[in-house]
Amino acid sequence: MWAETALKWLDRAAGILAALGAATVVFLTGLIVVQVFSRYVLGAPIFGAEDVVRMALAVVVAGSIAYGARHGAHVNVDVIRQLGGRRLTRYTDLAVKVGGAAIVGTTAFALWEEGTCGFRCGDFTDNLNIVHTPFYNLLAIGMGVYALILAFELIIQLARFADGNPEQKR
Repeated sequence: MWAETALKWLDRAAGILAALGAATVVFLTGLIVVQVFSRYVLGAPIFGAEDVVRMALAVVVAGSIAYGARHGAHVNVDVIRQLGGRRLTRYTDLAVKVGGAAIVGTTAFALWEEGTCGFRCGDFTDNLNIVHTPFYNLLAIGMGVYALILAFELIIQLARFADGNPEQKR
């Protein structure tokens, strides 16, 4: 099915974003070690380190949101499954995917729009004046990939739903 192929490509995009996020975590770890050493041993904190950390954390979130969606890293409570089983959740999952794709897609759009404003709107860090635009755009891409994943999962679920199989894969 074409939607499953598209989902595989989105998995690859999520993997690339996750690799970028993982590299950023390694960078952050090194920066924090140097910052702690500089502050407490040398008595001279690194100017602007907080700005860099704040922007790097945006990269970590952008890298993890879509990957986490595909690999079950997001927290959920499946009370409906316990009460009604798969015969009920096959219907509720449709509503959740539609709502989730709409909310995350709207968030991606809002982040992209806010990112286009950039420096003239005051979207920059306090000390180093790092413009938020590329970080907002990266967050928008991460959220957009997540919204597309939800949309293609919905298409696949609808195709399986039409087959009448109440036990179809999630």
